[in-house]
Amino acid sequence: LLRALPNCARIAFTGTPILIGEATRTHAIFGEFIDRYTIQQSEEDGVTVPILYEGRQVLAAVSDGRTLDEHFAEAFGDLTAAELERLRGRYATRAALAEAPELLAAKATDMLEHYIDVVLPDGFKAQVVAGSRWGAILYQRALTRARDELLAELESGVAPLPEERAAFLERARQLQPYLRRLEFAAVISGDHNDPPSWSEWTDPGQQTARIERFKKDLRNDDPARQDGLALLCVKSMLLTGFDAPIEQALYLDRPLRGHELLQAIARVNRTAPGKHHGLVVDYYGLGRELVEALAVYRDEDVQGALASIRDELPRLADRHRRALAVFQTRGVPDIADAEACVLLLADLRTRAEFALAFKQFAESLGIVLPRPEALPYVPDARRLGFIHQRARLRYRDEELNLHGAGEKVRRLIDEHLIVNGIEPKIRPISVLDADFDAVVAGQGSARSQASEMEHAARHHIAKHAAEDPARYRTLSDRLEELLERFSDNWEQLALELRELVDDLRRGRPPDPFGLDAATEAPFRDVLAEEIAPDGALDTADGARLAYATREVVAYMRGQVGKVDFWRNFDAQQRLRSWIIEYLDARDLVPFERQAAAADRLVELARQRHAWLV
Repeated sequence: LLRALPNCARIAFTGTPILIGEATRTHAIFGEFIDRYTIQQSEEDGVTVPILYEGRQVLAAVSDGRTLDEHFAEAFGDLTAAELERLRGRYATRAALAEAPELLAAKATDMLEHYIDVVLPDGFKAQVVAGSRWGAILYQRALTRARDELLAELESGVAPLPEERAAFLERARQLQPYLRRLEFAAVISGDHNDPPSWSEWTDPGQQTARIERFKKDLRNDDPARQDGLALLCVKSMLLTGFDAPIEQALYLDRPLRGHELLQAIARVNRTAPGKHHGLVVDYYGLGRELVEALAVYRDEDVQGALASIRDELPRLADRHRRALAVFQTRGVPDIADAEACVLLLADLRTRAEFALAFKQFAESLGIVLPRPEALPYVPDARRLGFIHQRARLRYRDEELNLHGAGEKVRRLIDEHLIVNGIEPKIRPISVLDADFDAVVAGQGSARSQASEMEHAARHHIAKHAAEDPARYRTLSDRLEELLERFSDNWEQLALELRELVDDLRRGRPPDPFGLDAATEAPFRDVLAEEIAPDGALDTADGARLAYATREVVAYMRGQVGKVDFWRNFDAQQRLRSWIIEYLDARDLVPFERQAAAADRLVELARQRHAWLV
């Protein structure tokens, strides 16, 4: 091609070296880079997620518990070491051993349990890469049997069990509704010599349907958008050019090399909500092949392409320290003092710093759980989660949430909250709630009680301010004045805040001019602010304003009750114009403020629509 078109422009768009083993040839053929976009950059941009590597080993054992090597040595004990090795090489190849029924069944069971512990809690799916098409079918069958056996074990409740097994079964029991729906399918290419029984897995129509099912959520409120097909067993299909963001794990049990290996592991780096990493679980021992595959690329191009699951441990430790430091650097050395931590989080900047630090700590902990290395961090995760929830309820701050934590971490935090008498799904209590006084009394110290009432009042005012702006502005000013006046006297502040809360509960006092509290008084107060911003209205002005308010509200009720009034911009403009003309004709509001007053009245009518119609 180069000889035929010696003067052509040569442009490459590729992530793969042109000639494996001769990485410089790409650069030599195509010239200097126009632009480069590395794996690390894509992760920093949020285009892909990091991929973590985990090697697992399942010992090959036969029915009597001894390994294949032990049986081999016994059967051919009279041969020399060299003869034994030659015999193994001829009849016991690695590929054949990998698909030995008992070994494959053991690996399938281990894969399923790993999937249940690590991937399923967050609702993601996985692929299994077998050594042959027949191996993919065997894995489909073995995974199905392993699921059925596990469900039977969960239902039998056999005891006693070793501690580690009992702990796993308890974790699996919490996911039992999803386990019942789990399905497994093989996706393999077909050949005219295939046994008839393989057609179920080679038929293109069925393959397309299963791939679409696999791409659906494992859990979704809409039944049409969820599917229990969770693991696809393949040999070569779906290892390149296959994008399924729901896929988080790739279980490898066959040799892969070079760019084929790198393209295969990239199946798990697609982004999805709640997905912070992809996971490659190696049952074949491909560590050397991974190193060699990465070696043909420039170091800077593939930096961050793959990291060991162990590399997350230093990050977990660092994020744990950062989460604790939010309190330790501000005079609270022990997070066991939960109330002191919650009071510290009254400051918005401190709360934002804690929210980020806790989210990152929970994310790393979720990656490492349920591995033993994560266990030392679990007690602090529970305490921090308790503080996190208390602060969310106290400060009515929905930015404090566990959306990024992952189901494993959320579950252990929720369990801790329930033990301590907090319902994880509860909403912040309102000042209007019948239990509000009991909740305040349960806070213990006067400072904590004052804090609970302050933020409950602040939340209530902010939530309802648009419905009655003049009244709630007055209450807000009163709240700020109390906080400033009694900033060092918690007992007195608590008493004053109780009176404020009582006023919030009672609602508007009776109007001296007989205006209706829901449909008229809020509008009168808006007009009063426009007439006399300093609040100085005499009795005569008050009576005149009350009469005008009744007329304005009566007219507005007739307009806003019309069908689709709030979608009809022209109708709203006509209402504004009428209000301006009314205010001007009666000389109620200064000319320069009439348009603003009309805007405020129409907006208040929108907020109080339910009371007006």
